[in-house]
Amino acid sequence: MQTTSAQGQPQAAITKADKPGWWPLAIIASAHLMAVLDTTVMFVALPSVQHGLGMTVTSRQWVVTAYTLSLAGLLLLGGRLADRFGARNTLLTGVIGFACASAAGGAAVNGAMLISARAVQGAFAAMLVSSTKSLLVTVYRDDDRRGRVIGIFTATLTAGLALGLVLGGVLTSELNWRWCLYINLPLSLVAVLGAPRLLPKLPGRPEISIDLVSALLASAGMAGLIYGLGEASSLGWGSVRVAGSLIAAVLLLGSFVFRQVGRTNRLLPLRVVLDRNRGAGMIALVVNSLSTFGMMLILTYQLQSVMHYSALRTGLALVPFAIATGVGAAFLAPRLMVRIPPRWLIAGSIVIEAAGLLPLLWLTPHSRYLPLILVTTLIEGFSTGIAGPIALGTALRGVLPSDTGAAGAGTSAAGQLGSSIGAALLNTIAAAATTGYLAGHAGAGAGMTAIGTATVHGFTVAMAWGAIITLAAAVPVFFLVNAKVPDRPRR
Repeated sequence: MQTTSAQGQPQAAITKADKPGWWPLAIIASAHLMAVLDTTVMFVALPSVQHGLGMTVTSRQWVVTAYTLSLAGLLLLGGRLADRFGARNTLLTGVIGFACASAAGGAAVNGAMLISARAVQGAFAAMLVSSTKSLLVTVYRDDDRRGRVIGIFTATLTAGLALGLVLGGVLTSELNWRWCLYINLPLSLVAVLGAPRLLPKLPGRPEISIDLVSALLASAGMAGLIYGLGEASSLGWGSVRVAGSLIAAVLLLGSFVFRQVGRTNRLLPLRVVLDRNRGAGMIALVVNSLSTFGMMLILTYQLQSVMHYSALRTGLALVPFAIATGVGAAFLAPRLMVRIPPRWLIAGSIVIEAAGLLPLLWLTPHSRYLPLILVTTLIEGFSTGIAGPIALGTALRGVLPSDTGAAGAGTSAAGQLGSSIGAALLNTIAAAATTGYLAGHAGAGAGMTAIGTATVHGFTVAMAWGAIITLAAAVPVFFLVNAKVPDRPRR
C-alpha cells in the first residue's frame, strides 16, 4: 500500500527524491559561507583599511556596518524574490552580484567606494542567504536526512564566523587587506559552476507579487533597529540619534506587521511565524546568535586589549569554539534529534549556553587562556552546535512550498537580529559597567592597572547579563515547542 506524506505526496516518490547526495549541500553551503565570512573577516582588517584608504575613526566602522545593515534590511525581500523567481535563479544572481561587489571593494581607491561596495555586497548577500535555506528545504525533504543536512550546514556557517577572524588575520598579514574581499571570487566559482549542474531548477511562482511598500518598511525598520543597537555602544542609549533610530524602527516594523494582516500576497506571511513551533524556533535562533556573538565580542576584546594577543592569535584562540560547534552540529545534533523531542533539546542546549558564559565571571586582567577561556569556548561551541540546527529545523518544519523563501529569510533575520543584539547590548552593558567602576574607584587613580581592572569588570557584568537573558529565553521555548521526534524512514 502506498503511503502519503504530510504534504500530500506519495511516500515512494519522496523517498526516491530525498536521496540527492551531498553535492547539492556543498554548493548551498559554499554560497552561504561567503556571506558569513564577510561578517567577520573585515574586523581584523579594519586598522589596515583605515590606514590604506585614509579613513577616519568614525568612518571606518561603516566598512562593517554598511554590510550588516544592508544584509539585515533586505533579507525578507530576498526571501520573497526566491519564492517568486525560483531559489536557484536568485542564488546564482546573488552569488554573481556578491562576487562583483567584492571585486569592486577590493579595488576601492577611497573609503566611499569601499563602503558603497560593502552595501551592495550586503544586498546580494540577502538574496543568496534566503535562497540557500529555501533550497535546503526543497532538495532535502525527508525529516531524518534533512536533520543531518541542516546539522552540517549550521556547523559550516557557525564555524565560518570564528574562522573568518583567522582568515582575515592571515590574509591581512601575509598579503593585503584587499584579499579579504578578493577571496570571494574563487569561492563564488563553486556555486556558479556547480549550481546549474547539481541543484534542481525550481519553478518560479508568478502569482506571488512583491509588495514593495512592505519591503521598504521591513528594510528600513531592520536597518534602523540594527543601526540604533550598533551605535548605542559608542553614543549611549540616551543619544538622540540612537533613541530616534530605535523609535523609528519600532514604528516602521509595527507598520510592516499591520500591513501583513489580511493580505493575500504578504512579504512575510504571518502563518510562518505564528505557528508555535516555528515561532519558538526563531526565538531560539535569536538567543543562540545573541549568546555566540556576545561571547565572541567579549573574548575578542579580552584577548586583544587585555591579554595583548595579536589579531591572528585571537582568531586561532577561537578555533576550539569552531571545532566544538562543528562536532555538535554535524554529529551530535542529527543523532539526538531522532531520539529526543525538540523541546528538550533546544531548551536544554540554551540552558547549557547560559552556563557556558558563567566561567567568564572569573575573568581578571591576569587570566590565562587555559583553562578558563578554553572551557568557555568548548561549552559554548557544543551547546550552540546542538541548538542551532535543531532550532533551524524546527523553524523550517512543515513550511508550505510557496513560503519556503519567506521562512528561510525569517530564520536568517532572526539570527541577524540576535547577533546584533548580542554585540550591541552586551558591549553597551560592558562599557557602562566599566565607566561605573572607574567612577566608584576614582580615589584609586586611573592608571593602566585600574583601567584594565575596570575593563574586565565590565566584561564580567556583560557576561552575567548575557547568561540571564539566555536562560530566560529557554522558558518560552520549552513551553511553545510541541513538535514530535521526526519519524525515521523505513529502510
